[in-house]
Amino acid sequence: MEEGRSRARAAGLDLVEVAPKAKPPVCRVMDYGKWMYQQKKKEQKARSHSKQSELKEVRLRPKIDIHDLTIKLDKAKQFLGEGHKVQFTMLFRGREMTHRELGMRTMDRVRESLGEQGKVEVMPRMLGRRMTMVLTPDRGGGSNSSAVSVVAASKSGT
Repeated sequence: MEEGRSRARAAGLDLVEVAPKAKPPVCRVMDYGKWMYQQKKKEQKARSHSKQSELKEVRLRPKIDIHDLTIKLDKAKQFLGEGHKVQFTMLFRGREMTHRELGMRTMDRVRESLGEQGKVEVMPRMLGRRMTMVLTPDRGGGSNSSAVSVVAASKSGT
């Protein structure tokens, strides 16, 4: 330990204890201030390169038309492609609350048509007069088929 201190003083550097519990303790001769500065810069760079994912919301109604739904699905595909989470919110008013199955069918259509671009993080659930579902981007990456075909096929079966 004394030999390490004398070498560090001679070099004008610091003696840093790397593994204090080891037998014998492991020390390193280095410029500690410079090392701390480099670590701080490395963390800042890692933070700036990390991508922040936002939660985007798409609002729907139980009686939404096919065309309106495809437009909203295309927008949701764009959000998922950019790496954002998408929350679908189905708003019920008045007597629509008695026909929650219409909302569930629409959510199923959304889930089917966006199954290739994203996976369901939170299954559809009722919260008061709202039904919500959250999709996250699927990193596997599937083929880009049109949402129109799935929605139109499921609409014709109704």
